Amino acid sequence: MRSIVAIWPAVLVTAVAACGLNSCHSASGAGKAPIVQPGAPGQASRTITADKAVDLSRVQFTAADVRFMQGMIGHHAQAVEMTALVPFRTSREDMRKLAMRIEVSQADEIKMMQRWLQDRGQPIPGPHAMHEHGATLMPGMLTAEEMSRLAEAKGVEFDRLFLEGMIKHHGGALTMVQDLFNTPSAGQEADIFAFASDVDADQRAEIERMRGMLAK
Repeated sequence: MRSIVAIWPAVLVTAVAACGLNSCHSASGAGKAPIVQPGAPGQASRTITADKAVDLSRVQFTAADVRFMQGMIGHHAQAVEMTALVPFRTSREDMRKLAMRIEVSQADEIKMMQRWLQDRGQPIPGPHAMHEHGATLMPGMLTAEEMSRLAEAKGVEFDRLFLEGMIKHHGGALTMVQDLFNTPSAGQEADIFAFASDVDADQRAEIERMRGMLAK
């Protein structure tokens, strides 16, 4: 997945280090350069003080961050399962290209999330943990019955079920991101902020693309 969001705590630290903790002057010695903190998806950026920027640079991951990454691994794994059906069920080239993009990006992100958890000494769920008895589906995930209907469909019917299902699936990922950012102190660690923001932007764009394909 392309990185479209700056890792803002690192940027803030750089700005503070370059300017000093108390003031930031131009070459002429007049004026202070503002330090801008990007907002989470759907929220505006804001100007903060140098002291606040230093505080943000020390932000650590939270339990909510860990749950988000663990849940998103299973969420992505189902999307990869769905895309694996496409080459054998559709005749549309645009469907194949869409599925390939989703498969590649989400498989790469699963590996990234596993590394993130490993580096922080946190449990790494198996990609198919969602199939375990009693497992709770993340928002937007297809039920076993919905997956069965998708696997049995072909042609136009498959295309419709896939697009409707993936739109629902992506919408669930947006809900997970919003829940993360709505949790106090969560979503602030640099890697988490960047990844969750990328998920929000990329999946919103893909939802619009799939709605256009569905209309065909």
